Amino acid sequence: MELFLDILAIVVPLLIGAVIGFFIARKYMMKYLKKNPPINEEMIKALMMQMGRKPSQKQINQMMKSMEKYN
Repeated sequence: MELFLDILAIVVPLLIGAVIGFFIARKYMMKYLKKNPPINEEMIKALMMQMGRKPSQKQINQMMKSMEKYN
């Protein structure tokens, strides 16, 4: 019985810590993504314009598909 209580004294705080850690990490990631949103069509268009190209909608769609492939 004493061994069971010793194991329980280790496992329960680990589980509680994992749950708390999950929610803290989730909140941090939500805040980070709100501050730094992932790339969108306007960003691709602005990037291509800076490189001296006027992108068509087809080119922008191709870039978005290729970006989604790696996410």
